[in-house]
Amino acid sequence: MSDGVNRFLGDSPLRVVIKLVVISLIVGFLMKVFGWTPFGILHTIEDFLRDLWRQGFAALGSFGDYLLLGGAIVVPAFLIIRLLSIRR
Repeated sequence: MSDGVNRFLGDSPLRVVIKLVVISLIVGFLMKVFGWTPFGILHTIEDFLRDLWRQGFAALGSFGDYLLLGGAIVVPAFLIIRLLSIRR
């Protein structure tokens, strides 16, 4: 049974708890120094995703414009190159 727990945790339970406590202290200290809170981080991520969602659709509108403009040059050039390579 303990082999399964050790394999799942990656080490003995006591060592894992000690590592987690040390890492929690370091992260907690850094968050306190920078004035970050868990809810503040979640709100920042939420705002980022909301802005990405809004700007993403605007980018898709521009994507269509870019596609048509580029296609006006690329497709005829591709066809001309293919036609010239067939004659050889």
